[in-house]
Amino acid sequence: MSKPQITDPGLSTAETPAAADQRPATNYLRAIGAVAWKDLAAELRSRELLSAMLVFALLVILIFNFALELDVKTRTSVTAGVLWVTFAFAGTLGLNRSMAIEKDRGCLDGLLLAPVDRSAIYFGKVISNLVFMLIVEIIVLPAYSVLYNTNLFQPGLMGVILLGSVGYTAVGTLLSTMSVQARTRDVLLPILLFPVVLPILIAAVKASSGFLQGAEMTAIMPWLNLLIGYDVIFTAIAFMVFDYVVEE
Repeated sequence: MSKPQITDPGLSTAETPAAADQRPATNYLRAIGAVAWKDLAAELRSRELLSAMLVFALLVILIFNFALELDVKTRTSVTAGVLWVTFAFAGTLGLNRSMAIEKDRGCLDGLLLAPVDRSAIYFGKVISNLVFMLIVEIIVLPAYSVLYNTNLFQPGLMGVILLGSVGYTAVGTLLSTMSVQARTRDVLLPILLFPVVLPILIAAVKASSGFLQGAEMTAIMPWLNLLIGYDVIFTAIAFMVFDYVVEE
């Protein structure tokens, strides 16, 4: 005579314990996707954030183009610095506007009241901010290539830009959440952000310059390792402290 099987009353008859264990992870990923999609859909309707970032980035490149009337060799040496100055300033503008819109429209309070882990809100905002920054970079790179007559479409350089953008948005999203509560948020965010992201900007400029100038991988790898380590460490820190930041 077989023993009766004991099942968890909280599980449906068609659901296995393994499926029940996967539900929290699935719900977490859905929450991240919902936050990111909300930002992307709102931007598709208004086009307020991307327009400001693109205009600012293109103006910076145009100014540098007329300011740096240099020969081809010298232009190659300053390309990485000009690119990352443009990305950093445009990214800061986007991060500031992204959280300011949430605060001014009262959406931030609604997100915090949602019955999900608050780190899901953080990762959703990071994804949407990263998408905005990458769109700007995709448009800026061809414009820069035309103005400076420089080939920027190199796999190594693309990887550096992606790693740098991930770290920049990961830290910037956390700090913009902190500064959005202040009345001087437009001034406060750059003051908080640039000292923290200085290592990633230096590493990104050095690695980008190495790829553009055809340096050996042994000279570039330390900077790539710094980028990867920065991304992992600061994303983990932001994940752990985001709940306390929004509580304040």
